[in-house]
Amino acid sequence: MNASYKDYVKRLLFIAVPLMLSNIINQLQMLVDRIFLGHANMLYMSVMGNVLFPIWTTLSLCFSLATGASILISQRVGAEDKKGIEEYAGSLFKYNSVIPILLFLLWCFGSQPVFRLMGVSDTLLPMCVDYARFYSPIFLLMGLGPAFMVVYQTSNHTKHLAYYAVIRSVLNIFFDWVLIFGKLGFPEMGVRGAALGTTIAEYIGGMYLVVSFLKSRKLKTRPSFASIRNAKIKSYFVSAKLGLNTALEDFFWNMGNLVLIRILNSISELAAGIYSIVVGIEVLAVVVVSALGNGTLTLTSEAVGKKDERQYKGVCLVAYILCAIVAVLMMIASLLFPEQILSIFTKDEAIITTSGVYLFFIAVNLFAKSGNIIIGNGIRGSGDTRWMFFTQIFGTVFVIALASLFVFVLNLGMAGVFLAVIADEAVRCLINMGKFFHSGRKIA
Repeated sequence: MNASYKDYVKRLLFIAVPLMLSNIINQLQMLVDRIFLGHANMLYMSVMGNVLFPIWTTLSLCFSLATGASILISQRVGAEDKKGIEEYAGSLFKYNSVIPILLFLLWCFGSQPVFRLMGVSDTLLPMCVDYARFYSPIFLLMGLGPAFMVVYQTSNHTKHLAYYAVIRSVLNIFFDWVLIFGKLGFPEMGVRGAALGTTIAEYIGGMYLVVSFLKSRKLKTRPSFASIRNAKIKSYFVSAKLGLNTALEDFFWNMGNLVLIRILNSISELAAGIYSIVVGIEVLAVVVVSALGNGTLTLTSEAVGKKDERQYKGVCLVAYILCAIVAVLMMIASLLFPEQILSIFTKDEAIITTSGVYLFFIAVNLFAKSGNIIIGNGIRGSGDTRWMFFTQIFGTVFVIALASLFVFVLNLGMAGVFLAVIADEAVRCLINMGKFFHSGRKIA
């Protein structure tokens, strides 16, 4: 491999590996949650299937709004513009907490209408509302949390994010075990215990993140208190405008998933639970890809600041090769060990027997999904966040229409939903690839 490409791999992994570990640890913790809940009551899996997608929709809004600041700060790192770094980082810390507070109020006091619109049954509705209410205080952390992560990522110093993930995930598993099943003298809280355990762990982990952020000497994009105090709201609006396109992209992706959950609920009461299990397994691979995507965003943004077309394209190439390796490994595991993997989450033999093929579907899907994540972050790194938003609008309409055709007209059941998802990712990957190569020619 050319020496410069070896350097891209090294820099990419230096940023991405701690993020991978952090994401994998987070997802393992979530999988343990599902294992606990699935063994406590299979209906809890359907609760999670209905609750997590709308909550992730709003959580992703908080993180996506910070994406614009990440792009602008990284571009200024490449251009060696210290004043610009201070201004955009300072404005992010000063103004990024307003929307998370509003989302806390929504999920704490207004979740029931959301779940009714999703077609949640009367049996599941009270449990979904309880989960949202106990989980909602996490949104109060979503102003500073993404700001911390932007500084760690743009400083190419992400190891503390992995330490944070270990702390919060270990605590989450412990608190979930205690509160879901009623151990150590605590009452058995079921799905409410899962939400409360996650909330407590997030707050304790957040304390570590604050302390490490203030003490670290390697955060070259950390703003001074003076720059936070003097930051202009105009600068926040500039970065938020970029981030808003990513937030809207995530919103439409998640809205598509919410409609898919609605379609699954029309198939059976357990369909959303099965989908939740399979998607939860897929996420273990996707978090690796997403970490590489985060590294891609940082390094392509720097390349734009330096006007370095070779770095821009080279980083994306090596990132996708690494993602393809992950997809191949996932495909092998789905073919060789489907029943063993599924049996971790449920004891229902019928579900284990019928769901194995869906694991293979999502492994195939990972090739195109990886392309959209890596190429999409490369396009965002160029400063264009609208393109991925526009292609996601198309993708959301496309996947809903195709899933409706497969399920309601062709009667393909759950397989129809998975086939629609595969087709959506593949079509968008081809479209985005064309845009990426066009963007690269405009950098130098």
